[in-house]
Amino acid sequence: MSVIVTDRGFAQASETAAVKLAEIASHKGALDLAHTDDPAEVLPWLAGLTLIRVGFPSFSDGRAFTIARRLRMAGYKGELRALGPVIADQYAMARRVGFDSVEIPDEIAARQPEPQWLFRANWQAHDYLSRLKA
Repeated sequence: MSVIVTDRGFAQASETAAVKLAEIASHKGALDLAHTDDPAEVLPWLAGLTLIRVGFPSFSDGRAFTIARRLRMAGYKGELRALGPVIADQYAMARRVGFDSVEIPDEIAARQPEPQWLFRANWQAHDYLSRLKA
C-alpha cells in the first residue's frame, strides 16, 4: 500500500485505475507517466484527465520535477501527483513545480513520519528568491 502526502498531512492511498501513456487514446481520467515519458505527447488529452501521476524511480532522479513543471506550463489544471520514493526534503520543491500531492511507499512514511512532511507544508514561506529580492 502507499500513503498520499498533502499540505494537510497523510492519507491512505486508494487504488487508482490509471493507464500508461501508450494507452491514453482509449482512456479518460487518470494517467501514469514514467520519468522518461515526453509530456508533449499528453497535450492532446490534457482536458480529459483528472489525475496525472508522474513516477520517480528514486529520490535522486529529478526528471519528474521537470515533467510536472512542463505539464503545468502547458495548462494542465487537474491533480498532479508525484509517485514513488520522494523524501520529505523534496516536498517543497515538488509543490513549487506544480505537484498537488506525493504518493510514497509505506516504508518511506514509516522512516519519515507525518510531522517531517508537515514541517515542509508551508513551502511558500521558504521561497529563497522572494527573500533575496526583499
